Amino acid sequence: MAHPARYSDLDGAAVLITGGGSGIGAALTEGFVEQGAKVAFLDIAAGPSEALRDRLGKAHGSAPLYIRCDLRDVEALRAAIGQAEAAHGAATVLINNAALDDRHEVADVTVDYWENNLSINLRPHFFTAQAVAPGMRAAGGGSIINFTSTSFMINHPDMPAYTAAKAGIVGLTKGLAGKLGPWGIRVNAVAPGWVITERQRELWVSDDALAVHVARQCIREVMKAEDMVGPCLFLASGASRMLTAQTMIVDGGFL
Repeated sequence: MAHPARYSDLDGAAVLITGGGSGIGAALTEGFVEQGAKVAFLDIAAGPSEALRDRLGKAHGSAPLYIRCDLRDVEALRAAIGQAEAAHGAATVLINNAALDDRHEVADVTVDYWENNLSINLRPHFFTAQAVAPGMRAAGGGSIINFTSTSFMINHPDMPAYTAAKAGIVGLTKGLAGKLGPWGIRVNAVAPGWVITERQRELWVSDDALAVHVARQCIREVMKAEDMVGPCLFLASGASRMLTAQTMIVDGGFL
């Protein structure tokens, strides 16, 4: 479904999205393609990503650029960003969306598990920002949007490494905003509540738990991946030109 708002400055803008092949990321990829942006997205899962690329190419006459990348490999990440820049020019919008929200018990976490978890959920946010910042500075500005989560705000008990990473993203967002702001680069975070993607339904959603959660929201509707598109379009566009170092909570009013 096409987003009702149109942002003229996103038409033709170079946009880079991590984890853009499924879930929230796929909705973001489609949302920015619909705005006329030149979208490149990174994802480790080739099958769903290629299917998304092909579907959007048929629907819009111009396919986004899909680059397979394991974000844990920083050199591969830098190379992928260089490939996107060669195709579309320097990105003026970066969305750090990729994440892995596996549940884990405190007693079961090893050093290797901890390091791997943060190498997916926190570390790439810094290195993607580091890679795109020079191009944004040369362009006179840009927007970096980091996906955090309300999970650490509600004391979620079942994924402490993940919630630590998501809390760290807020600190990283504020630090980068302070450093990059003089160059016209805005850095904000989006904190979704419980967005019911296909992965969530397969692994963790029960009808009873979902009903209880939605009943605590002010807006008592199930949140979908598409509900994250509007906030990101706004933060990416000049409509939010003086908004930086902020965390936008999008949770239907749960908090």
